[in-house]
Amino acid sequence: MTSPLQDLLDGNRRWSAARHAEDPHFFEYLAKQQSPKYLWIGCSDSRVPATQIVDLPPGEIFVQRNVANVVAHSDLNCLSTIQFAVDILKVEHIIIVGHYGCGGIQAVLDERRLGLVDNWLRHVGDVAEKHSSMLATLDVMALRNARLCELNAIEQVTNTCRTTMVMDAWERGQKLSVHAWCYSLDNGHMNDLNMHVDSRAALQPAYENALQRLMRLPAAQQR
Repeated sequence: MTSPLQDLLDGNRRWSAARHAEDPHFFEYLAKQQSPKYLWIGCSDSRVPATQIVDLPPGEIFVQRNVANVVAHSDLNCLSTIQFAVDILKVEHIIIVGHYGCGGIQAVLDERRLGLVDNWLRHVGDVAEKHSSMLATLDVMALRNARLCELNAIEQVTNTCRTTMVMDAWERGQKLSVHAWCYSLDNGHMNDLNMHVDSRAALQPAYENALQRLMRLPAAQQR
């Protein structure tokens, strides 16, 4: 009986054959262990594949994704991923990656009801309320979406830094940094949001600098 997903299975075989042709030892090496330097916490959006858009092969990035790239202190899925990445894999960087034009962000701005996910997006709504004065200066909805995407990534870095796993890693002197990025679907470029935190003491200055940088921009920009 032919699988209803035969197209995907055929694609898998083509991909496997192509990788083996490029490097006969690729799967042998990949199967032995994973030792990524990066934990990527991004949006579930199918247009933002982690390894592809930074041109890295499988095995280089540990990935956790959810709607609107939220790091909530009640989300055991995300927290477990952070704990495994930090304590077991010893990643050196955690990157929170938003993307411009995010549907979850737009739903918050439109105050649109989508169903169960509305409860999850309440976290983004809290970010929007916190920075309502900055968002109110932008008359064009696309720019407001872009700015909230940036603000959300910055706030989720703060949430990540305040997890017990990250704080404990810094306390024991483990090399670990947390960063905020935003990806543009229009041109494939990644925008570094100037939020880089490598210690407990660095969190507040980095947060303030990132917000000040956004406020100096004439409008949220999709670079």
